[in-house]
Amino acid sequence: MNATDRDRAFLELPREDPGYRPKAERLRDFRAVERRLDDAALRRQSARCMDCGIPFCHAYGCPLGNVIPEFNALAFAERWRDALEVLHATNPFPEFTGRICPAPCEAACVVGINAAAVAIRQVELEIIERAIEAGLVRPRPPLRRLGRRVAIVGSGPAGLAVADRLNRAGVEVTVYESAARPGGVLRYGVPDFKLEKWVIDRRVQWMREEGVAFECGVEIGRDLSHRYLRGRYDAIVLTGGAREPRDLRVPGRELEGIHFALPYLTQQNMLNGGETVPPSRVISARGKHVVVIGGGDTGSDCVGTALRQGAVKVWQFEILPQPPRERSPRTPWPLWPEQLRESSSHQEGGERRWCVTTKAFEGQGRVRRVRCALVEWRTEGGRLAPVELPGTEFTVEAELVLLCMGFAGPGRNLLVEELGLQRDERGYVRRLADGMTSGQAVFVAGDMTQGASLVVRAMADGIAVARSVLAFLERTPPAARRE
Repeated sequence: MNATDRDRAFLELPREDPGYRPKAERLRDFRAVERRLDDAALRRQSARCMDCGIPFCHAYGCPLGNVIPEFNALAFAERWRDALEVLHATNPFPEFTGRICPAPCEAACVVGINAAAVAIRQVELEIIERAIEAGLVRPRPPLRRLGRRVAIVGSGPAGLAVADRLNRAGVEVTVYESAARPGGVLRYGVPDFKLEKWVIDRRVQWMREEGVAFECGVEIGRDLSHRYLRGRYDAIVLTGGAREPRDLRVPGRELEGIHFALPYLTQQNMLNGGETVPPSRVISARGKHVVVIGGGDTGSDCVGTALRQGAVKVWQFEILPQPPRERSPRTPWPLWPEQLRESSSHQEGGERRWCVTTKAFEGQGRVRRVRCALVEWRTEGGRLAPVELPGTEFTVEAELVLLCMGFAGPGRNLLVEELGLQRDERGYVRRLADGMTSGQAVFVAGDMTQGASLVVRAMADGIAVARSVLAFLERTPPAARRE
């Protein structure tokens, strides 16, 4: 394909996705299920980019502001070094987003008005991985240090993004993480079949070689106090995420066998990574009927995990109506579309049902059944609300129930309490216009202040807060430190 062919590629070439490993094969392990584009498919997909006058993918769709038309053109030309520079200018970790981002850029792709969008996420992944394979990615410590120190509490996507940007600017950065290894939700919340953890280890190792210090197994507020941090750092950035799961208060909630999604996913990732989980605490779907309550990505992750553990049957219930298979007219381009999405986990088995409300859990000591009913969404008092339909009650067998209904806030945080930081009406840590909390020289980024969202949005917020921290350091003298 030459440059002339590329001019009409978006009209003549279809979208191509790499697909997944065979279902029977991937259900036997936790390795990544998605394949990668080969050379010819990559060129065809990058050629489909229209190089539009107003690239909505870049300006509207991508929270990071990735310069997508430019890196598509460079990928088409196989100029991997240049493509990497364009991509890394806005995205510190394209190997993460290239694997797990839901690609809001593709929802805003101009080609997507009349056809299937360009496979932007796949092109992004190929740029970073092909650049790594060519030896173009290597640790690059900053040329000079500013003599300033910042502590980051939390090593999820927001914390890693803050650390990367501050370190590159010459700030000495220490990342504190309460878990045994860095990565936060990337390591412990996202299943290995979506993001293998060697990808995180590779990037963290590069960051270490660039000068970022990681202190794991340290809970700030318990192992170290805020006074310790204030005595040694010029600023503190909180990136602890949203950890308080939304509960389901119905009769029988106290029964054993009902768990929140994150602890369930976390322990499987720990086991995959060789970490110790006491046998008495292991939550396993093997030989069980499983009900997953919640229809989002986390629910899908639980479906895939339960199937790999050997569940007999998996149900996934969602109280909302089933979205349409095509983009809803209520969410026209370039908005994120209301549209039915099917993950690799949904293709592997289980059964999804919509407009289902959970009425009760039943059993003696342990859950054995889930009693449900169908609902209809009606406008009442100016708001849509679910109304149970008479005569639709049903019961399903369940020895394991997983609650995947989102998060209600960051939950209790010892450091936030020690510092007396203000929270907003939702319970999230309040952030002022300059990125700072109500505590002097204490900043907050990511889900801890924005609410649970996408990894790419947490990264973008971390980059923005890093800029605020740098501006603060420029206008304030160094803190008197204790060593």
